[in-house]
Amino acid sequence: MAVSEGLPAACLILISYPLHPPGRPDRLRTAHFPAITTPCLFVSGDRDAFGSPDELQAATQLIPGPVTHAWLPGGDHGLRGRDEAVTSIVDSWLPST
Repeated sequence: MAVSEGLPAACLILISYPLHPPGRPDRLRTAHFPAITTPCLFVSGDRDAFGSPDELQAATQLIPGPVTHAWLPGGDHGLRGRDEAVTSIVDSWLPST
């Protein structure tokens, strides 16, 4: 939210972004998305109760800056035990920003 309000940033890395409360897809946390112009990487599990891959991909279309999604198969919101996979995804993405 701070970047959408003008805080400078080279990029945003969002790990397990809580798109909505579990079971409440009507309460999206996207009001600030249209003001984000920096490159964004969203790293999420494909079984995250805070937003499915389809929900997150649809919501991030509101972001005018470049958006990349990376999905961890079988991962839930906590991504427990997936630190190395997350680090690898972030390391691979950073040089491209």
